[in-house]
Amino acid sequence: MSTPDKDKFFNPNSRFRGEFTPQNLAFDANLQEFTNRISIICALETGGRISPNEAYQQIKELWEKLDESKQNLLGDD
Repeated sequence: MSTPDKDKFFNPNSRFRGEFTPQNLAFDANLQEFTNRISIICALETGGRISPNEAYQQIKELWEKLDESKQNLLGDD
């Protein structure tokens, strides 16, 4: 499997279906990356590769970055 194929496999992206604005599109991309990384972290924890505490810390950090992204791109709705 070539590198672009691996990237698509590990980081699939869906089409954007919301109201188009550059901010919405950027946040959608960030949200998709968040969900992909959460899936990987969960698989690593389930497989015993990382501890539950490590998984929690990684997810917490990702959540904080996503929340910051939301505030910067979409405001504090």
